[in-house]
Amino acid sequence: MAKDKKQPRPKAVTPKGFQDYFGAEVTERAEMLSKIAGVYHRYGFDALETSAVETVEALGKFLPDVDRPNEGVFAWEEDRDWLALRYDLTAPLARVFAQFRNDLPTPYRRYAMGPVWRNEKPGPGRFRQFYQCDADTVGAASVAADAEICAMLADTLEEVGIPRGDYVIRVNNRKVLNGVLENVAQSIIDENYPYGARMVGPDSGTMILDRKEAWRADVLRTIDKYDKVGAAGVLELLTNGREDASGAFIEGVGLSAEQARPVLAFLEAKGSTNDETLERLSEAVGGSADGSDGIAELKEIAALLSSQSYGPDRIVIDPSVVRGLGYYTGPVYEAELTFEIKDEKGRPRNFGSVAGGGRYDDLVKRFTGQEVPATGVSIGVDRLLAALRAKGRMGSTSSGPVIVTVMDRARMADYQGMVAELRNAGIRAEVYLGNPKNFGNQLKYADKRQSPAAIIAGGDEFDKGVVQIKDLVLGAKIAKNATLEEWKDRPSQYEVPRDQMVAKVREILDGKV
Repeated sequence: MAKDKKQPRPKAVTPKGFQDYFGAEVTERAEMLSKIAGVYHRYGFDALETSAVETVEALGKFLPDVDRPNEGVFAWEEDRDWLALRYDLTAPLARVFAQFRNDLPTPYRRYAMGPVWRNEKPGPGRFRQFYQCDADTVGAASVAADAEICAMLADTLEEVGIPRGDYVIRVNNRKVLNGVLENVAQSIIDENYPYGARMVGPDSGTMILDRKEAWRADVLRTIDKYDKVGAAGVLELLTNGREDASGAFIEGVGLSAEQARPVLAFLEAKGSTNDETLERLSEAVGGSADGSDGIAELKEIAALLSSQSYGPDRIVIDPSVVRGLGYYTGPVYEAELTFEIKDEKGRPRNFGSVAGGGRYDDLVKRFTGQEVPATGVSIGVDRLLAALRAKGRMGSTSSGPVIVTVMDRARMADYQGMVAELRNAGIRAEVYLGNPKNFGNQLKYADKRQSPAAIIAGGDEFDKGVVQIKDLVLGAKIAKNATLEEWKDRPSQYEVPRDQMVAKVREILDGKV
């Protein structure tokens, strides 16, 4: 009889596109989210936690191919219905508001924090699971809601440790861009259908509309690359195409240079002041009613922010902000960190965007059939954490628990009494629960845990009613550089009465010894 094949052991590897987070990273994120939630709460937003799973139908706006409902998301079929892990936190909000609109206050102001999942090709710094932190107002048509989101975003960045001067929130309006594209579209129709649509067949209106929407989507994708390729690169992509850094040729949208000129004028309309920018934008949109409405909204947002002392040093009108998602219908905004970091090759570059959002008045309509105004912002939590680490504002103060070492297993109850006393005083502490036979291993464990101090007590200490407290932070400094004059007369271990243990540990933690 043939022997059964031995089942191979599973590989201990993190799935591609995902990552694991350990103690300090999880703590840092929790602390940052707590600060963000504090700002959102102060602005009157309520917390909302939605299911991590939604129907694919609810996430439909992200699915480019209806024949493959799991495209872009992690999805599975259950009882003939398709379910998926949420792609973002906005689509669940639209579903929640539509479902509970009779019970919720209007406007409904909510914030949400948590992981989202995207079934996309992973790359450097691009993962399939990541954290988002959103705040949205649903049911408010006034651009005062948009201005409030921008002000709150500025307050949030400063609260978590990004000072003024290290960030700017850039604001634009999709209506202004629509006005520019409306003029370009008319130019294209006039050029291709000089005698009117009725002269080219019964479906000509549909044909023009389909063509217009197709190139409009291409134009949006192209101008969203303005920050990366500049004006010259955008012009090439809007017209005949360009060769990228790898040598590959990227096909252009096919506009003529004359048709592309208004788009470039729009992108480069930013002046030295908001008023100058708005004046240039007015010229770019010409007689478009939609574009004029967008400019009026930008003027109102600027005035509302100025009345609250949010000047252009913090929040500025910038036409180059487009935002890629097609569902934005009005103001759009993006938070950019302006300080420099070094890339993997040591070259300086700006850190870039950490948050973005805008107005999306048509999203809830998918569920209700009625237009519901909405606006909101999403913060990329992992990118913001990376920014704080790059600025040295994260990771430098991480500290493990005080370790109560075990010299005598028979005295475990006494050791547990010590750790309970430390915890009751608000000090993070634990008893060493490994094999206590080798005392050196206990100190190695404390070192791996980045413990600030270790409590040592054997038979002699118990008989005398004292404990030994080893200052592990100081010990590490002395070991690193034994010639440091500032430490030479300072002991790294203290013997104190048992009833003074907590007070001495507190001195060590506070750096007062």
